[in-house]
Amino acid sequence: MTFFWRSGLAIRAAGIGVALLFSASASHAQSSGPFAGFDGAWTGTGTVSLSDGSTERIRCKADYKVAGSGLNLKQALSCASDSYKFNLTSDVTSQGDRISGNWSESSRNIFGNLQGTAGGGQIEVFVEANGFAANLSLRTNGTKQTVQISSKGEIRGVNITMTKG
Repeated sequence: MTFFWRSGLAIRAAGIGVALLFSASASHAQSSGPFAGFDGAWTGTGTVSLSDGSTERIRCKADYKVAGSGLNLKQALSCASDSYKFNLTSDVTSQGDRISGNWSESSRNIFGNLQGTAGGGQIEVFVEANGFAANLSLRTNGTKQTVQISSKGEIRGVNITMTKG
């Protein structure tokens, strides 16, 4: 029973993790556009709230690159808590302020889609995969970024502060 619960938790954590990919979306030296101000390496800590009322600390580091056009984003994110870890990648395309793309978590062979809006230092994304869905809201101000994720699954919420550098 514990193994099954931990496996299910890890799968949902991977889904949450993809949402975190957008907590540090990138713009390779772009001064405008939907990913402006998000470029570079980011690290952060926060909490994951579970459906049983417990919380765990989470640590993340990320690297993000935008194509020369500023319209395509490739991301890599690694996160860990005391009970799980995951490694995610994504490929995102922007059309104006709308963003969409695909993501995958390599160690568990999980993949899904994402869609939302980006611009003005804010990103709002809906992330989904088989058996998982979450809403992500984030705000960036200089080198600080706050991330809030909500879901109705075993993982109910994530709150993270990321810093650039």
